[in-house]
Amino acid sequence: MRKTLQLLTALALALPMTTIVPATTTSTPAEASSPQTQQIGTEESVSVRVGGANRSTVIERPGSGYVKLHFTDLRILPGDVLTVSSPDGTEKYTHTRDLKASLTATLDASGFWAMSITGDRAVVSVTNPLSRVRIDKLTRGYTEAEMSSQPSVQSICGTNDYRDAVCYQSSNPTEWGKTKSVAKLLRNGSSLCTAWRVGPNNRMLTNEHCFTSTSGIEVWFNYQCPTCGGTASAAVTKVLAAQVLKYSAALDYTLFTVNNFAAISSFGYLELDARVPAVGEEMYIVGHPAGKLKKLSLRDNNNGGGYCVVRAVRVNGSSSQSDISYMCDTEGGSSGSPVLSRRTHKVIGLHHFGGCPNQGVRIDLVAAQINSLL
Repeated sequence: MRKTLQLLTALALALPMTTIVPATTTSTPAEASSPQTQQIGTEESVSVRVGGANRSTVIERPGSGYVKLHFTDLRILPGDVLTVSSPDGTEKYTHTRDLKASLTATLDASGFWAMSITGDRAVVSVTNPLSRVRIDKLTRGYTEAEMSSQPSVQSICGTNDYRDAVCYQSSNPTEWGKTKSVAKLLRNGSSLCTAWRVGPNNRMLTNEHCFTSTSGIEVWFNYQCPTCGGTASAAVTKVLAAQVLKYSAALDYTLFTVNNFAAISSFGYLELDARVPAVGEEMYIVGHPAGKLKKLSLRDNNNGGGYCVVRAVRVNGSSSQSDISYMCDTEGGSSGSPVLSRRTHKVIGLHHFGGCPNQGVRIDLVAAQINSLL
């Protein structure tokens, strides 16, 4: 009987959408399915001193999408300020002798990592020439050429149908309105996932395979194009992950909080739709595939260019029958993205696998474990 059900599932996934398998069917993910994290940068050693006659310096890595610096040999005098900023000053992080007070420093045994600076140049300065610091290493984003050479799980199902989120502002205002609470995760300066605010309090969700320790996890809100088809981001608000409240490898989720919640509270939040969705139900995904500016995956060429739909439920994922599947386009870095129903515009899944069909953890299973913490 089990072999018969598996055969029926495989046949159904190859047929048009009108013959999708029943909602009670269990199926096994394709062999290509795997977690969708994405390497987007690299670390290198440097030795640049700031202080004395050299009170300011510029660290540049042409073509990189961001620069993140590590400081050691710290001698920051009382009342002095160490500043890390973009050249135009629109992005700026300040650090005093009390490094923890900034809420943007990731401390370690030899010093601290500052928050990343978007773009390929970071300006470092101290106000007192008697202060001393040394930049001993950095991470920087891959150039476009380096990104294009990175391996990726096949999860663009046919033609690539995702678009900049803002492209749907007029045609699909409700879907577009749900994109603001979704953020990019920069993990230890070199790899990527997606996360999102869940509920009105200081709570965020991503995948367990993205992280279970908050050290070095940056959360970028508003990393998106202000115009459809643009190449530059709107002003980004960055905060650090603060505390992991709960995680599960079996359901591949991590629930966590952030520092400086007030800075991101205006971006709104998503609600959970704790049910098993219907096969054929229209849906969409919001995330940062391949580290790109925020994308909305709404249409599916496998469905005649119509909306993405749930293809199967109770699909085997990290656990038996834990997932739903769909052909909405994703890429490495989409891990942790919310999967939303077009009927309720609430979250029905937590995306984590690519492979066409792609897969998300059923949110009803996740909700049963985290509702008391929201």
